[in-house]
Amino acid sequence: MNGGQRSNIKPGLEVDIVLKQDQRTGKLTRGVVKDILTNSQNHPHGIKVRLQDGQVGRVKNIYES
Repeated sequence: MNGGQRSNIKPGLEVDIVLKQDQRTGKLTRGVVKDILTNSQNHPHGIKVRLQDGQVGRVKNIYES
């Protein structure tokens, strides 16, 4: 699913994000969404979220449960 669409992301979903410090390398971090931080409906680089462990990054992949 598209990580750039806010409507695709809900708290509790498992996602891959790119952390700010990993933007150059594109290294992905997997976790569960706690909060959605981007207010706009879409974003070209991915919707910014906070994971349950507190890490913040932009969604690249969404995993269906």
